Amino acid sequence: MSTETQLSDRQILDFERPIIDLERKIHELRGLSTGTVDFTAEIRRLEVKARKLQKEVFADLTPQQKVQLSRHPARPYLLDYVRLLTEDFVELHGDRSFRDDPAIVGGFARFDAWEVLVLGHQKGRNTKENLHRNFGMARPEGYRKATRLMRMASRFGRPILCFIDTPGAYPGLGAEERGQAEAIAKALQVMASLDCPIISVVIGEGGSGGALALGVADRVLMLEYSIYSVISPEGCASILWRDPAKVPEAAAQLRLTAPDLVQLGICDEVIPEAPGGAHRDAAVTAAKLRAAIKRHLKELTALPRHELTERRYQKFRAIGAFVETAG
Repeated sequence: MSTETQLSDRQILDFERPIIDLERKIHELRGLSTGTVDFTAEIRRLEVKARKLQKEVFADLTPQQKVQLSRHPARPYLLDYVRLLTEDFVELHGDRSFRDDPAIVGGFARFDAWEVLVLGHQKGRNTKENLHRNFGMARPEGYRKATRLMRMASRFGRPILCFIDTPGAYPGLGAEERGQAEAIAKALQVMASLDCPIISVVIGEGGSGGALALGVADRVLMLEYSIYSVISPEGCASILWRDPAKVPEAAAQLRLTAPDLVQLGICDEVIPEAPGGAHRDAAVTAAKLRAAIKRHLKELTALPRHELTERRYQKFRAIGAFVETAG
């Protein structure tokens, strides 16, 4: 998905617009080139300029700009990665208690040499799809479906691949009445106890408990421009400062970018994205993600099953360690 000419104006972020404009100019010149008029030299000059500009812009992104990239409307979603990474995907539905929740998609598939459970949040591309998927915000039945499928995967010894991409769990009245907090807590408990390999990948927005409910894994990976946080920058600015102008400051203070979370010991590896972000070339990003998942799966499947739960326990116990100093 090379998108220099496919992105609509409303999909282009302010800081990437100069790059897109240059690439559109290159595309126009290619179309104008004929046997008598040759723009090859000008095209090469603009290509060099575009690559240099892209490198400069993306070398110095602010946390808030990375937040914008994590939410990019053209960014690949779960089902895009299912298509690019797996074969023979069979989706399973329902929590066997209330209903199916399209905001969470799960099913069995073949990933390289493994039969795996693929599970994750799914957003929509347009208004109709977003209403169907509830903007990737799962209700209790979504997390209960996830719990059911994870237990099934563990029963048959299948590794689990979780893809996290949600602003958070749905906070509506119906969701609260049906036990949203309990459903998330149960998902955390079940993931902590499963004796099969679990890899979670933050592919976009990892928000609050809705994201953590699929994040208790042996390995937590993050795409380069994804985020993972207990609260959104907008929510943080509203609570702490009651001022929307403080959103960029909140994004910086939350330490929600992939490099920050590696430094804090929450994320295990940052997966590089295609130049300009995953939305510029989903296939390139998926290839890098495939290599990382294969490497971690080889390590995890070589461990005794009883050792997986103990290592997972120790991994999460070590998060948030503190040091007391004499006052």
